[in-house]
Amino acid sequence: MKFCEKCEAMLIPRKEDKKTIFVCNSCGWISNRKENIVLSEKVGDGKKSLIDVVDKKVEVLPKVDQECPKCNHGKSYYWLVQTRAGDEAETRFFKCVKCNHTWREY
Repeated sequence: MKFCEKCEAMLIPRKEDKKTIFVCNSCGWISNRKENIVLSEKVGDGKKSLIDVVDKKVEVLPKVDQECPKCNHGKSYYWLVQTRAGDEAETRFFKCVKCNHTWREY
């Protein structure tokens, strides 16, 4: 790692023509030293991470005691959406826990 001789900020490598030079992003100072520059980058640790595939739907919506009009189950998820003008009340949507039927209430 190289640092600027003027402001001591980190120098950034930049390609100009066929040469790579170091330039300061803070003050614009350019290094004029003749050095062999080798840029390398290592990404990750080479090990494949294990990913668990879960075939299960996770509901994060709150539950409320609201009867489903389709199956008469007593629990439903709900959420609110502003479907009309801002000065009017929002629309309440429900989704049955048992049969996944969705309906709304104004």
